[in-house]
Amino acid sequence: MTTLETVGTPIGSYAPDFELPGVDHQVHHLRRYLERLRAVSVIAMCNHCPYVQLYVDKLKNIQAEFAEQGFTLIGVNGSDANIDPTESFENMKSFARRHDLNFPYLWDSTQDVTRSFGVTKTPTAFLIDWNGVVRYKGQIDDNPHNSQKLVGEQYLKRAITSLFNEQEIYPVQTETLGTPLILRK
Repeated sequence: MTTLETVGTPIGSYAPDFELPGVDHQVHHLRRYLERLRAVSVIAMCNHCPYVQLYVDKLKNIQAEFAEQGFTLIGVNGSDANIDPTESFENMKSFARRHDLNFPYLWDSTQDVTRSFGVTKTPTAFLIDWNGVVRYKGQIDDNPHNSQKLVGEQYLKRAITSLFNEQEIYPVQTETLGTPLILRK
């Protein structure tokens, strides 16, 4: 299996709209979220990634902290379940139940959304404002290796806070660390 080139969504451009099935048996549309929320963070994630495993509680905390302010996280799994059966939709449902996710977890079975965003590693965070513009891309924080240690830089939380306070987001992009995503040919 080879890693294929992805399209990518640069900072300041419109996020690719999507319509994907969730583990909650609903179809989720990015545009519909943006019509009623101030911001959405799409998190490229998967079931088997050890970095995602370390971030699950941090992600749930971010969701809980900002939900009342018009925000949601949306987890998107673009991993190829044909190569790794642990990434199947049924296993995604188990993952969501086991971790008691408080945000939608969607399946990108065609990998079209994953490629459009330019995801190469999991987890990768994208912060999208109410106009559909990508305002931040990269790491969730500066400590992807340990879920217990306090972090120095909470990139995603700071970006959300800056966006809500109409302040400049800095940094707008960080280098993603995580499990490489292998896409189908």
